[in-house]
Amino acid sequence: MSAAWIGAIFSGVLLGLLYGLAAIGLNLIWGVMNVINLSHGAFIALGMFSSYFIAKYIHISPFIGVFLVLVVGVGIGALTYFVALHRVLSAPELSTLLATYSVSLVIIGLGTFFFTTNPRAIDIAMGSVSIAGTVLPTTRILTGVFSVVFTAALYLFLYKTWHGKAIRAVSMNRAAAELMGVNTTLTIAVAFGVGVALAMSAGALVATIFPFTILSGGGYELKSFVICVLGGLGSPLGALIGGLILGLIENIVTLKIPTSYVPFLEFVILVFILIVKPTGILAKR
Repeated sequence: MSAAWIGAIFSGVLLGLLYGLAAIGLNLIWGVMNVINLSHGAFIALGMFSSYFIAKYIHISPFIGVFLVLVVGVGIGALTYFVALHRVLSAPELSTLLATYSVSLVIIGLGTFFFTTNPRAIDIAMGSVSIAGTVLPTTRILTGVFSVVFTAALYLFLYKTWHGKAIRAVSMNRAAAELMGVNTTLTIAVAFGVGVALAMSAGALVATIFPFTILSGGGYELKSFVICVLGGLGSPLGALIGGLILGLIENIVTLKIPTSYVPFLEFVILVFILIVKPTGILAKR
């Protein structure tokens, strides 16, 4: 196997883990609230700028600042839920779509006003690592590691803590969870906060390897939808697997075809999965 193929596989795995982390936040919110979060990309972009300003003005490494982004993201997400979603959660689904889309417009509008649409980049130099004859930037390796760590932390939170078990109970049967004494309003707010925090942390990690603008989150939102459909809506593990598949496909096919064809290929995959196996690889029953 040539060095180009080995490099594409390694890069695809690392990028796929990051894609998976971004999609898990979208998947968690859908699984618990049955809400398709159209503000997902805006929160990813907000995470990018959070990481940028933490690195530039507070002078903290982005890989340390991502923990601050994660904590702040939970608070922003919970606040967004009470302001924009709580009153319309039981309304027809179009209401929640419009609510999340409105949040997206507000974030992008304010971001465009304050930050403009000029590209930004985080100035970070951490060298590179040679693996099997291919050279990988250390920042890209660290983004993959952090993606795995955050995914594992989400699993432990959902399966080993009371609040995590409450979130799973609400996702299975909200009425039954209420009968068991679960404060479903608080639980849903926490779930939305965690989903937003994961999206923002993914954006913070993306900002360490790619330039970005306030509009950059839209592309990752589209990828997240493809990944969720590929892995199965409501399945965080499926989202991670879907991210790995998409990351590998993107990096391997670009060895043979121009990069500009990648978005077209992603939507071909989306349509194919919807036709052949609409429930995805690991769909939640």
